[in-house]
Amino acid sequence: MVQLHVKQGSESQFLLDTTVNVAVNDLTELVAAIYNGRLKVDRICAEMGELAEHGTFLPINMQGLTDEQIEELKLKDEWAEKCIPSGGFEFKKDEIGRRSGRAPNQSMKEVLKKTIEEAKALITKKQVQASVCVTMEMVKDALDQLRGAVMIVYPMGLPPHDPIREEFEGKEDLSGLQAGKLVIEESEAQLWWAGKELQRGKKLSDYVGKNEKTKIVVKIQKRGQGAPAREPVISEDEQKQMMMHYYRRQEELKKLNENDDESYLDSDWSDRYALKREFQGVKDIKWGPRK
Repeated sequence: MVQLHVKQGSESQFLLDTTVNVAVNDLTELVAAIYNGRLKVDRICAEMGELAEHGTFLPINMQGLTDEQIEELKLKDEWAEKCIPSGGFEFKKDEIGRRSGRAPNQSMKEVLKKTIEEAKALITKKQVQASVCVTMEMVKDALDQLRGAVMIVYPMGLPPHDPIREEFEGKEDLSGLQAGKLVIEESEAQLWWAGKELQRGKKLSDYVGKNEKTKIVVKIQKRGQGAPAREPVISEDEQKQMMMHYYRRQEELKKLNENDDESYLDSDWSDRYALKREFQGVKDIKWGPRK
């Protein structure tokens, strides 16, 4: 199997196993699907953390308003009574004003938080360091775990305007958000390797040859952004090791220079002719008139 180390810019994303015979078009769509799927998991995990702390999402017309303003405008969250967490709720006000403040009790909160950690662990970037390849099945598994946890804590479901529900139903609107800028649509995705774009319509073998044991670094980006920066000749770890080596060498040379003191040559014990003069009886001879 060919192993791809997928990056976005200079940042590692995930490892992916494939074959040299795969069509570049299929490979590009798969890489984009996994890349976007990981982003979706991250977005849901972030919102679920807020769900655990502050309860369900408020209607758009109530968000950011103070209690006095809500009362003055006679606004009401109609979904608050319908979407009560299992075991009841504990009120914890959302200072940002996005959520109702009806948070799940401690045991249900732990269910959400534990599931968030497990889902993140499946698709984390640390899998690259652990040499674990990520698959689309792993992304789907992470999403299923998150969906299951929400169903346990909120058996009646979430409000239709809650971003977590929208994500699960594929109805999320990321326009105008930073999260939306990170998404790369499959039709707009491009893969680059060694400064070359992998052209759709060709096979991976047209670029890397027939060796199935090949390992390459590919970069994903949106169409029209031009060629990404090429990989450095040496890795970041190798650069750190070289810098440490040069630093240690510099310190060694510095110590040698500090120890390069020749004042000891004036000492009696350093005179290599002292023993000879001792035997010849010419030690401590002073020239000049006696006093």
